[in-house]
Amino acid sequence: MQGKSIGWEDTIVALATAQGIGAIGVIRLSGRQAFGIINNLFPSKDLTRQPSHTLHVGYLKENGKMLDEVVVSLFKGPKSYTGEDVVEISGHGSPFVLQQIMQACVNQGARLAKPGEFTQRAFLNGKLDLAQAEAVADLIASNTEASRKTALHNIRGGFSERLKNLRERLIMFSALIELELDFSQEDVEFADRSQLFALLDEAQNTTQQLANSFQLGNVIKNGVSVAIIGAPNAGKSTLLNTLLNENRAIVSDIAGTTRDTIEEVLNIDGILFRLIDTAGIREHTHDVIESIGMEKALAKMQQADVVIYLFDVNETTAQQLQNTVNELNSKKVKYILAGNKADVLPEPALREKFSTISGIIFISAKANQHTEVLKEKLVDLVLQGKIQTDDTIITNARHYHALQEVLQSLIDIRNGFENKVPADLVALDIRRCLHYLGEITGEITTEDQLDYIFSKFCIGK
Repeated sequence: MQGKSIGWEDTIVALATAQGIGAIGVIRLSGRQAFGIINNLFPSKDLTRQPSHTLHVGYLKENGKMLDEVVVSLFKGPKSYTGEDVVEISGHGSPFVLQQIMQACVNQGARLAKPGEFTQRAFLNGKLDLAQAEAVADLIASNTEASRKTALHNIRGGFSERLKNLRERLIMFSALIELELDFSQEDVEFADRSQLFALLDEAQNTTQQLANSFQLGNVIKNGVSVAIIGAPNAGKSTLLNTLLNENRAIVSDIAGTTRDTIEEVLNIDGILFRLIDTAGIREHTHDVIESIGMEKALAKMQQADVVIYLFDVNETTAQQLQNTVNELNSKKVKYILAGNKADVLPEPALREKFSTISGIIFISAKANQHTEVLKEKLVDLVLQGKIQTDDTIITNARHYHALQEVLQSLIDIRNGFENKVPADLVALDIRRCLHYLGEITGEITTEDQLDYIFSKFCIGK
């Protein structure tokens, strides 16, 4: 389907800029009638005779009524975003004015675009493959430097190129295997088995590497939830306020001040951390509200990607902390130990007090001491030195599940050859592998799949 002109007769129109009042709003048209529609509304000159990639200033009019003074940008297909004739109208950013212009375009024969329909046409006309098209949506939704770089890398085709290379080579071997079936009576081998096994090794390593990157990609795309856990009055709310550099949580010397969870977002080195300040956890309380808060805190700890266990270095013994560490380990929680109020005692004395427990970061949330070290530890714990956004990183769950199928197919192909399975059965596994590789880039799609994927895009893109 990809790479072929879809031949749609209709022309679509949509607002390409955000809703609301602004200095400028951009309306986009795409389709065979795009130039004709705008030409009927632009009496200054004949736009159908103007060259591609040019700008034209003038007034839009409908039935003699002035609509707006605009700049019209012309892009003749196939050298346009969608591969069709595209017109972009830059007008004044009044929602009323922009709506009048779009209605005029509809009156001239355009129809309102569906979500993602411009990018869907770009895919169907071979301007983008499906992985690149989905990266467009990721770029629009990116809110950190890491997510921006990852999406741009995939738009440029970094992910697709790796898959296409593997798919082309597998297709070549698949053809040779199929040829062997035609000459099964002669017992000949056209496909060099040593080269095939080398390709399977390479394909398996590449696929596994891409699939493994999904965990990191999910972090880059969706952020990391971090629960700040500890005993009452350990300084959890103070730490939250210090990290955010604002007074978001109520702070007092009264234990149990925080009764419910408080969530805020912090950007550290291009990664979003959703910080969750929880109610203090202690063994006994007669306060019903505080008990509910403690239950929520324990639930948040189980759901969080990372836990900061904050403890008062002056009130906590080494044995108490060791018991907590043992419990965190038993629950298989990824955690950071942060000893708070460390400005009261010298650090050598603290190191001595907790010498049996490694990895503690001693901080003072109130005095903002060593909180930068805590931030660095958060990033290191989550990324584990793997952040290289110039590499291909999977951020899309659909791609991840398809890669899992590719990986299983590769394993089945190898097992088939090693166990002398009939070539026609091995050929089925190769076809299955090629199918899922093609699903990622869009060589193999259904109309329902495309409608679902592009329905998640914003209108006008």
